[in-house]
Amino acid sequence: MRAMRGVWRWRHSPLWRRSDRIEAWVALAAALLIALGATSAGWAAGRAAHGALLDTVRIQHQQRHLVWVTVDRLVSRTPLDPDPETASQRDAHRRVLARWSAPDGSGRIGELAAPRPVEPGDRFRIWSDGRGRVMPRPMDVSTAGTHAVLAGLGTAAGVGMMIEGARRLVGWHLMVRRFRRWDREWERAGQDWGRADAGS
Repeated sequence: MRAMRGVWRWRHSPLWRRSDRIEAWVALAAALLIALGATSAGWAAGRAAHGALLDTVRIQHQQRHLVWVTVDRLVSRTPLDPDPETASQRDAHRRVLARWSAPDGSGRIGELAAPRPVEPGDRFRIWSDGRGRVMPRPMDVSTAGTHAVLAGLGTAAGVGMMIEGARRLVGWHLMVRRFRRWDREWERAGQDWGRADAGS
């Protein structure tokens, strides 16, 4: 930002080098690209992700169904963790053998994780596909929106970092050129420049 302010303040100064002008204009261009380009890229990525995720939501809600399952018996497992309050032990106490009917009418039986402590004969609901296979809960619209926002923010941040990295690389090259120019000027001045007995 200091380099950008210098474009206006020092544009007619004899101390203002050509490389300073280039660096200032590159900084200004990078700031504009970050403000406009990165945000536009983030918006476009978020919009595209939102559309794709909404398609996923629609497909999952078409293909997955809530079905009732009936608990036949609790599944006993050898405890690996002696602490009954850990998550693994709580899940182990909720493993059940249950049966349910698939949306196509076929009967199913299998081992499931119950959402709460249950007893034989209790019922709860699960998500399944059309063939009765147990599936995760389908994505909802709000979750799709959250993921789309995160995709847009990530894209904008990534583009902004690339632009800033390019600006720093240009600044580094300009600084190297300045140092080389200074070295050449010192060599032209001579090694004994400034000494009282050098006759200069």
